[in-house]
Amino acid sequence: MFKGILLPRRRMSEQRKGLHTAVMEGIPATIIGNLLGGPLLTAYLLYLGAKSDAIGIALAIPAFANLVQLVIAFYMHRFENRRLYIMLFSLIHRTLWTATGLIPFWMPEAYWVPTYIVMFIISFICAQSAGVLWTSLVADMVPAQVRGRYFGIRNTIHWAVASLCLLIGGQILNRLPEGSGFVVLYIICAIATVWNAIELLRYPNLPLEKSNESSKWKMLRKPLADRTYLQATLFLATFILIQNISVPLFSYVMLDIVKLNYTWVTVITTVQMIVMMFSYYYWGSLNSKYSTRTLLRWALPIVALACLLWSGMALLPSILVLILVHIVLGIGIGGYNLLAFNFIIGDTPKSERPMYIAVFSALTGITGFIGPLVGGWLYKRAEDSAYWLQSYGISLFVGVVLLAMALLLGPVVLREKKVNGGKTYDL
Repeated sequence: MFKGILLPRRRMSEQRKGLHTAVMEGIPATIIGNLLGGPLLTAYLLYLGAKSDAIGIALAIPAFANLVQLVIAFYMHRFENRRLYIMLFSLIHRTLWTATGLIPFWMPEAYWVPTYIVMFIISFICAQSAGVLWTSLVADMVPAQVRGRYFGIRNTIHWAVASLCLLIGGQILNRLPEGSGFVVLYIICAIATVWNAIELLRYPNLPLEKSNESSKWKMLRKPLADRTYLQATLFLATFILIQNISVPLFSYVMLDIVKLNYTWVTVITTVQMIVMMFSYYYWGSLNSKYSTRTLLRWALPIVALACLLWSGMALLPSILVLILVHIVLGIGIGGYNLLAFNFIIGDTPKSERPMYIAVFSALTGITGFIGPLVGGWLYKRAEDSAYWLQSYGISLFVGVVLLAMALLLGPVVLREKKVNGGKTYDL
C-alpha cells in the first residue's frame, strides 16, 4: 500500500493519483495545523495575554464551527464542483489562520486576544465548510475494501510530519526570542499555505451523487430516523463533551500550571504524535478484520485511562507521568479519530452521506464546543484551589466519568445490529 501511494504521479492510474493527492495535500495542511495548533496554539495565546477561559473559548471554536456543515449539507446540490469549493474554503481558512501572526504588528495590545478569536472563528467556519465537501469527495474516491488500511497509512504519514513539525516548532520557540520564534513559525505556515493550494488543484472532480430527497427536512430526517446511527452518534457526542473538559487543555496545564518549558511540552506532545502515527496504521489494519463499532468500544476506554493517569503525579515525577499519559492518549485518540471517520463514511447511503456526515459533525461539534468552555471555566475557578486539583484533579474526575461511560454504555450503544442471515451491520 505504501508503494502504491508513493509512486510518481505520472506512473499512476487516475484512481491512484487521487489517493496520492489526498496524502500529499495533507502534508502542508498538517504542517500548518501543528505549527499553529495544539500546544503551540496555547503558547501563542499565552504570548498574546490570554487566560484559561479565553484559551478554552479558542480551543472550542473548531468544534463549534462544525455546525456550518449542516448548512453545507442542506445545499450540497449547489456544490457540484466539489474541488473548487474545497480549494476556496480551505485557502481562506489557512490564509486567515496564518494571518493571525500579524496581530501583534497591527493591533493595539488590548485587542490581541479578541482579534485572534474573531479571525479564528471565521477561519474554522471555512475549514468545516471544506471538511464536509472533502469527506464526501474522499469517501467517493477511496474504494471501500481498502478504506480502513488506506486511511491508517495516510494518517501514519501525516502524524510523522506532525511529530517532526512539533519538535522543530518547540526548538524554534526555545532558541529564539519568543516574538521572533512565532514570526518564523508563521512564515513557514505561509509557505505551506501556498503549497497546499497547489495540491488541492490536483484532486479529481468526481461527479456528485445527489440526494433522492427534494425536501431539506426529509434529507435531515434520514439520519435522524436511523436509530442505530443516531444512538451511537449521541453517545459519542456526549463522550466528546466530557473528554473535552480536560484533554484539549492538557497543554495549558503543562505550560501554565505544571510550568514546563516549550521544549518539554513539545517533546511530550511529539511522543503522543509518534504513538498516534503507529496506532493509525495498526487501528487501520484491525479495521480490516473487526467492525468499526467493535474497535470504537476498544478505543474509548483507552482515552479514559489517559485522563486517569494524570493522578500518577501524586507519586511519580511529573514528566514521567505526562509522557505515559500522552503515550496512552496517542493510542486512544488515534483509534477514535480513524474509527469515527470510518463510522460516518462506512455504510451510510452514498446519496445521503453528506447529511449523515453533517449531523454527526453538528452533534459532536456542539458538545465539543461546550467541553473546552466548561474546562476553561473550571480551571479558572480552581486558580486558588489546591495544586493537586489544578494539576491533575480535574483530569482524574473526567477520566472516571469517561471510563464509566465506555465500559457501561459503550457495549450497549455500539453493539452490532443483526440483519439477514445473522450478519452484522456496522455503521
